[in-house]
Amino acid sequence: MATIKDVAKQAGVAVSTASYVINNDPRISDETKRKVWAAIEELDYRPNAVARNLKRRKTETIGLFLTGFGGPFFSSIIQGLEEVVIANGYDLVACSTPGNHQGSANRFLREKQFDAAIVFGPTIPDELILQVARKDFPIVVMDRELKADHVHHVLVNNVQGASTAAKHLISLGYRKIGYLSGGVGSYNNQKRLEGFKSALAESDLPYQASYTAQGHFTESGGYQAMKSLIMSGNVPEAIFSANDEMAIGAIQALTEAGYRIPEDVAIVGFDDIRLAAFVRPALTTISHPKHEWGTLVTHVVFQALQETMDEPRSILLDTELVVRDSCGAQLVRGPAL
Repeated sequence: MATIKDVAKQAGVAVSTASYVINNDPRISDETKRKVWAAIEELDYRPNAVARNLKRRKTETIGLFLTGFGGPFFSSIIQGLEEVVIANGYDLVACSTPGNHQGSANRFLREKQFDAAIVFGPTIPDELILQVARKDFPIVVMDRELKADHVHHVLVNNVQGASTAAKHLISLGYRKIGYLSGGVGSYNNQKRLEGFKSALAESDLPYQASYTAQGHFTESGGYQAMKSLIMSGNVPEAIFSANDEMAIGAIQALTEAGYRIPEDVAIVGFDDIRLAAFVRPALTTISHPKHEWGTLVTHVVFQALQETMDEPRSILLDTELVVRDSCGAQLVRGPAL
């Protein structure tokens, strides 16, 4: 396989000159360019795109670091991200971030193999983000708040949404309200629990740990968490679930145990995934603009790349209550919100 040294020798120029030609340096004469490109064609040399981009400090790719690609939550967000990235002539490269801090995703971020990064994976440590974020390598986070130069965050207003969910249940007359918790280290879960507790406190209702069960942000996680409450005998009148997938799993567990939704236990979720409207009973939930979230994040990325912002952006997306059947509003327990 031919190398750039072979090209330079064939064209009768220095290696640096051959490199300048490949990278379209305007200082090189047309005659020299002709010789170099003739040598490239004759030797069938294929310049290494990654190496060229590293020299240019530009790859025309945006790195997306996600916890995973499964489940219905991420599809609308990714679609919004892709639309803006493609419209700007860039590519979006997604990296999965499972639990290994030494994994390839962290290495890609550390080596800055993209022009910018979007982080939605809690296993990417804060320290790494703060270490690599630079003017020429901006980072937008979707799953935490980090105050630092060149680190922007675009987040859902989790506190607002969770508070709205809890207040809705309280307005329906429920007083024993439980919480199905996602991962305890998750920023989204922490903020949703904060909003839930604040709404209870405003109504002089206690937060009861015995009505709380922890699981993963998945249907099976919600199923297992709800099963643990059922087996403990601590089934509340109503449940706020940290996300819709967990809520759907909880409905399954309750139904299997003979509970009626919402007559025996009311449930409210969070995210308004597409499936929420089609489960039975249809899931009352907190909605946020997932597609717009994705487009807004990438607009911030390109504004940062174009250096049109003096300070890091901090954006909170509002949420909205979507009332369906699972909360028991139709049972008229009280003056519903």
